[in-house]
Amino acid sequence: MAQRLLGLGDNTVDTYVDRGLQFPGGNAVNVAVQARRLGAETGYLGCLGSDEAGRLLAAALTQEGVDTARCRIRPGLNARAFIGHDGQDRRFLRSERGVRGDWGTFDAEDRAYIAGFDLVHSSIYSELGDALPVVRSAARRLSYDFSERWTDANLAATLPAVDIAFLSHPSASDAECRALMERCVGWGAGMVVATRGAKGALALTEGRFYEQVARPASVVDTLGAGDGFIAACLLAILDGAGIAAALTAGAEQAAQVCGYQGGFGHGVAWAPAGAAVI
Repeated sequence: MAQRLLGLGDNTVDTYVDRGLQFPGGNAVNVAVQARRLGAETGYLGCLGSDEAGRLLAAALTQEGVDTARCRIRPGLNARAFIGHDGQDRRFLRSERGVRGDWGTFDAEDRAYIAGFDLVHSSIYSELGDALPVVRSAARRLSYDFSERWTDANLAATLPAVDIAFLSHPSASDAECRALMERCVGWGAGMVVATRGAKGALALTEGRFYEQVARPASVVDTLGAGDGFIAACLLAILDGAGIAAALTAGAEQAAQVCGYQGGFGHGVAWAPAGAAVI
């Protein structure tokens, strides 16, 4: 039986201003799509705008076979990230949050929908606020990506609700990274995975560290590679694979995602408001 994974929370339209392109994305969206491509049954629950960007996201999710039955469509602009490039390296220029955090109430049908998945994945960009305990109470298992936006304060506040925590710490030494992960377990996380760019990844669970080297990749675009890592790692864990095997699956999927533009493709032309698309 296929595993069931729900991406809950953040979405965005990644806008490549120097290339005149826009792509559907966001951590929770990307994880849901990548997990679907890997054979899971997946859904996405989030707040989409009523504008062109929101429609782009909804269409891409439908085309990828991700269930969106409980999505909120809110009047207004969808979240959008503006990105530039130095060669193949991306630079985040600015972002617009749009309607992404306009959750409203999680009703009984929402909670039943969440409970129908084997695992729910969310992130620090999801703007769940006071709704996180409601999600936690409904979810069978909860994973959460802190990206590079973690602080000791938000880790300590959030980790008691989290079964599997992901964070990025590419600039740290091995000792610094391990010390941070040990603090995360102390704050309540059942398992912690730190992605470190070219240095690979580390995991800590049940008192043991696991190391994973980065896989070689033909890099077209690194956007979404970390989300591919998370999706494959989570599915391997749900399938009962060992932690080492789950990290290897994550590294292999991250390398695959580097081979195309955007978090999962579906790019369309973009131009600033008032400008013509040529």
